[in-house]
Amino acid sequence: MCEMLGISARRRIRVNDILREFFSHGDQHPHGWGLARFSETGAPSIEKEPVNATASAYLRHRLEGRIEEQALLAHIRLATVGTLEYENCHPFSCEDNRGRTWTLVHNGTVFNGRILNDYMGIQFGDTDSERALLHLIERINSAQAKCHCALDERERFEVLAEAIAELSDGNKLNLLMFDGEVMYAHVNFRNSLYLSQDDGCLTFSTRPLTSGEWRHVPFTRLVAAHNGEIVREGMPHGHEYIYNPEDYRFVYMNFARL
Repeated sequence: MCEMLGISARRRIRVNDILREFFSHGDQHPHGWGLARFSETGAPSIEKEPVNATASAYLRHRLEGRIEEQALLAHIRLATVGTLEYENCHPFSCEDNRGRTWTLVHNGTVFNGRILNDYMGIQFGDTDSERALLHLIERINSAQAKCHCALDERERFEVLAEAIAELSDGNKLNLLMFDGEVMYAHVNFRNSLYLSQDDGCLTFSTRPLTSGEWRHVPFTRLVAAHNGEIVREGMPHGHEYIYNPEDYRFVYMNFARL
């Protein structure tokens, strides 16, 4: 699969060391890397390449300079759905109908993807992850169109929690998502998303990256973080994904064009 990293902090912190550790796993996830940083207004700045992170001269030079962020998302890709191209590297971003930009990284596969098929004609790449983002934004857009206003933090959480619960049924849907203010985390595959909290910094990662204390992200429910603190936690939906090699056999045959 892939690995994800998300940071939500109370203040800007230096992130070079944790990014180096995270991207050092690129040999196990060689199909691309990506990094999203965010301005004070929440607008994303995304850098990514469809190459192994450990082989990227650009990324190596990038990490030599001081990087300080209050929020960030990072990703290394092991492709299941989608070709090895720039457009298929995470993170993905999309603006909703009230001008808010959403950014997503995903670790998993949408096997039962009929609900996402309508987005194939409008996405830039061909991944299920990008289609999942477009679907979630459409749910936000529909709610905002219905009330003729931008959703507040609680309303955004409730819409996402419902949409993610539905999309998790039969699918592996580990994701991190940032809306310019709030970071959302969801995991429905056991032992595959952790969090660490230290001195006003909350870090989400597919696997522990430091020697500090890490604990599992609450399972099969949406979690929201703001400025280094968990601020909301949804109800468990019960749609756990349990590994089935047959699910992946068809995916890999399609990826190999067999």
